Amino acid sequence: MANPNLQDIIEKQVLTVAKAVEDKIDEEISALDRLDLDDIEVLRERRLQQMKKMAEKRSLWISLGHGEYTEIPSEKDFFSVVKASDRVVCHFYRDNWPCKVMDKHMSILAKQHIETRFVKIHAEKSPFLAEKLKIVVLPTLALIKNTKVDDYVVGFDELGGTDEFNTVDLEERLAKAQVIFFEGESSLNSSKSSAQTRSVRQSESHDSSDSD
Repeated sequence: MANPNLQDIIEKQVLTVAKAVEDKIDEEISALDRLDLDDIEVLRERRLQQMKKMAEKRSLWISLGHGEYTEIPSEKDFFSVVKASDRVVCHFYRDNWPCKVMDKHMSILAKQHIETRFVKIHAEKSPFLAEKLKIVVLPTLALIKNTKVDDYVVGFDELGGTDEFNTVDLEERLAKAQVIFFEGESSLNSSKSSAQTRSVRQSESHDSSDSD
């Protein structure tokens, strides 16, 4: 049988928490009640302006190629892409299996994070860039902010050391570098598609002839 004194203490703690929550709700209701029509109109106008600015940003991002995972055709195009967008994730790749794995995850994240440009460039056809950025291991992601390479994701070492990592593992790594915005919406989208993104190896047959 439970100790009566302990039970009384627990009940008092529960009542205290409940009272604090109730007081907080009452306070918020009172604040809303104190708003007059002018205050509500000001809040509404501020919200509309915020929505308008976000819509303008989205339109600009889409016009710059955000929302899709695309290939940069040449080294000189790399610089124009980097100058046009504040945040860019560039996959230096070659035609092998690990890079195809990275392609799958990059394609998913490009659609979920329209605030960032997701691109790829063939490392062996970009010797100047590869040397300048010290690209050795493929795949390597260059994480670029405000035209400067700020960080790298080299191979799969930071993603569990396996090509069966989850898309959310890469998403969290990019968020840590602050090259994407990692909020509830993107997390929800990742969870929604987790069955297909948990392991891209499971979503298509492994063609060993594509591996080096």
